[in-house]
Amino acid sequence: MPTLQSTEIEVLDRPDGSSAELPDFSSEAYKDAYSRINAIVIEGEQEAHDNYFAIGTLIPDQAEELEKLGKMELKHMRGFTACGKNLGVAPDMPFAKEFFASLHGNFQTALAEGKLTTCFLIQAILIEAFAISAYHVYIRVADPFAKKITEGVVQDEYLHLNYGQTWLKANLATCKQELMEANKANLPLIRSMLDEVAKDASVLHMEREELMEEFMIAYQDSLTEIGLDNREIARMALAAVV
Repeated sequence: MPTLQSTEIEVLDRPDGSSAELPDFSSEAYKDAYSRINAIVIEGEQEAHDNYFAIGTLIPDQAEELEKLGKMELKHMRGFTACGKNLGVAPDMPFAKEFFASLHGNFQTALAEGKLTTCFLIQAILIEAFAISAYHVYIRVADPFAKKITEGVVQDEYLHLNYGQTWLKANLATCKQELMEANKANLPLIRSMLDEVAKDASVLHMEREELMEEFMIAYQDSLTEIGLDNREIARMALAAVV
């Protein structure tokens, strides 16, 4: 598939009514940054696939449904792999694996200890909210091929977010303390991850402040759906800034 031509002068409407200029998709700077951003989304979808299958081992009665969610993530991974190929960019997978290393390690530790609440928080709340918010920002400045792929992925990710929310809401009375502790340990990692990728994201016309704002909105909305009150949500959100 041929690489898309530069659309440097094209603009897209933002939710606030303003417009954003699209980047030059054919520039070397864009392709260099995209090699890492694309790798992150590919690795993120692979991690999600593995994590949902792993969670199914902790709740065998829901394993089949969790495997369906995991298989959807592989479909997403193939789609994002095609996005890189469309631009003639090879994803920097070693970078992406290191990028997810801390969250991956925390998930594996929780899995080994049978901490289902922590596993759900990491995968179905933090990672899904992180992905959804980033995809929403990216759609506004993506090349046409990637925009179409990403729009389809976002719809699926809401199903995954809702699955985690539903389980945590149903079990909130017994899992709230673990949820708070897991959040304190893992939410700061999201902020660190955003900081690490901020420069590359900016090249793609995705600014750190907007990414963080979108994430915190999605994350706090999710906590509301789970059933936490405003005071509890404020306490949990504070972990992102301290």
